[in-house]
Amino acid sequence: MGELIKIENLRHTYPGYDNQEVVALTDINLTINQGEFVAIIGTNGSGKSTLAKHLNALILPTGGKCLITGIDTADAEKVWEIRQQIGMVFQNPDNQIVAAIVEEDVAFGPENLGVAPQEIARRVTEALALVNMEEYRHHGPHLLSGGQKQRVAIAGVLAMRPKCLVLDEPTAMLDPRGRKEVLDTVCRLNKEGITVVYITHFMEEAVTAHRVVVMEQGKIAMEGTPAEIFCQVERLKAMGLDVPVAAEIAAYLRKQGIQLSQDIISDEQLVVALCP
Repeated sequence: MGELIKIENLRHTYPGYDNQEVVALTDINLTINQGEFVAIIGTNGSGKSTLAKHLNALILPTGGKCLITGIDTADAEKVWEIRQQIGMVFQNPDNQIVAAIVEEDVAFGPENLGVAPQEIARRVTEALALVNMEEYRHHGPHLLSGGQKQRVAIAGVLAMRPKCLVLDEPTAMLDPRGRKEVLDTVCRLNKEGITVVYITHFMEEAVTAHRVVVMEQGKIAMEGTPAEIFCQVERLKAMGLDVPVAAEIAAYLRKQGIQLSQDIISDEQLVVALCP
């Protein structure tokens, strides 16, 4: 796997009240390889969404660098090249849908890139198939559920053929069924080779990633596999974060003297451990 994203000593500040400088990010060093699925978690105000916006040059560092396939996001002449490689999906699907028909919405991105009409048609069909929304291509987005709208938004990004999907709390406004639809779609796309950076406050979603990055007060506080992160129940709770229910129960049972592995973070693992 090659290096796709490399962040070096990234710092981001913005002016606050009375021209006081507010530090949103500081000393961020992070590398993401092609094909990885990285979840970023943290409380509100920890800087995770600010970090996401750096990945396709929506905002630029006030210090340090953000490199996408070696291209510095601060290079104004390379912005469109970067944005073709890094596709963003945001929290509210209604804010990302611009057309009255699903297939027209998915076609919007490649049309703006100047892609030939025949190729656009091919990409729209491909993208809708990838998110299991082919049968809705002639529907109006207003007729879809929240989870279906978010899958259309993902298809619109996929039609631009990015190497990486960055999803900023894409299920925050969805019900449990919609959340499952979106997460299942993202996991399937990752298995097919698309790099995923997934920002979430649902710990059960972060468990599915290859690697978890925990942010606190604009810095990376922890980084590791889901098992390495979520076994640290007390530390995460002290940071104001939830942990998967299975990890919390396992930690409680260990305190009661029951011998359980430290890497239990899912319901299935807990059941197997308790009922061998």
